[in-house]
Amino acid sequence: MQRIFLDHNATTPIRTEVREKMLPFLGELFGNPSSAHSFGQEVKVHLDEARQRIADQLGASVNEIIFTSGGTESDNAALKGVALAAGSGHIVTTVIEHPAVMQSASYLAKKGFDVTYVEVDSGGVVDPEDVRRAIRPDTIIVSVMHLNNEVGVIQPIEEISMITREAGVPLHTDAVQSFGKLPTKVDDLGVDLISVAAHKIYGPKGIGVLYVRKGTRIDPLIIGGAQEKRRRSGTENVIGIVGFGEAIRLAEVEREQVFQNLEGLRKRFVDGLVERIPQITINGDPERTFPSTISASVARVEGESLLLSLDMEGIAVSTGSACSSGSLEPSHVLVAMGIDTVLAQGTLRFSMGRGTTGEDVDRVLEVFPPVVERLRAMSPLGAEWSAGVGGPTC
Repeated sequence: MQRIFLDHNATTPIRTEVREKMLPFLGELFGNPSSAHSFGQEVKVHLDEARQRIADQLGASVNEIIFTSGGTESDNAALKGVALAAGSGHIVTTVIEHPAVMQSASYLAKKGFDVTYVEVDSGGVVDPEDVRRAIRPDTIIVSVMHLNNEVGVIQPIEEISMITREAGVPLHTDAVQSFGKLPTKVDDLGVDLISVAAHKIYGPKGIGVLYVRKGTRIDPLIIGGAQEKRRRSGTENVIGIVGFGEAIRLAEVEREQVFQNLEGLRKRFVDGLVERIPQITINGDPERTFPSTISASVARVEGESLLLSLDMEGIAVSTGSACSSGSLEPSHVLVAMGIDTVLAQGTLRFSMGRGTTGEDVDRVLEVFPPVVERLRAMSPLGAEWSAGVGGPTC
């Protein structure tokens, strides 16, 4: 059976070049980079090289790079670290953030911090003026993601940063989905903190970075050692860091080519879905959606059934964020965009990658419509929808 992976927003396979770069650190290069002897120092050279590569891609200083265990830790460290340093205050974020940001904000609210959640429009886009209105004299941080993981909408971070700078408030962005795919120079975006991770760009899992602009007040979450200039204690994940450095080097070389290829595949995919499947909605502002992500809501069908049926055909997709899999609740992102909760539960996320081909898209377009037709025929809502009652069509 032909197997097709269309869940690249959840994770990506490690590239051969990245794996080969990492292998020596499972063998002869085993030293602790904090050790002063030659075993440690020969490893530290490679750690420093990877740090420099990541800093270069962010347009940052190496001293502003903190290695973490991934995007979730980076998000937690940004919000909680700023909050700990401030002691009290007000936080602004949005209703479509990754759970790592949403739940960090909720946790801080229980600890006495005030939190404002900015709404989005029907296309999933934050209005910078809503952020301006949300900022108060006691606001300590604003956090708005760069590229949404569920619907692929790119947020106007540059415009928002002009507002936060004017207010003198640090701006954090979760760029886990955009790093290596879109330009993410911190000065161009205007951000003070940025979260990124390796496993979204064909690097290893378990390694991420939090960029913290010099002068930003932040307390560490993990203490007990001098690593990362005492901002994140613990022996460095050298093998992951080296892999991350190689993954971003390769991603940047190919970025424009991959983007152009994905644009063509997205049009082919969306046009095919709309042509072949009645009562389907493509979610997200089409003018601001990164081409790798297609969020499609299918009326009269439950998303989990669609996912399992496609998986039996060798096609891997998602019903939303991998971090929310297993939840019976509709996507908070889709609900925030005003999509009917029943329709939201019939949503699939197709996320393509550098290895996705036109043949893969054609195979899905061949398999998916009959799956939808079969499941609709079994749906208890069939008669109701056939009578013209129900959600929007595309």
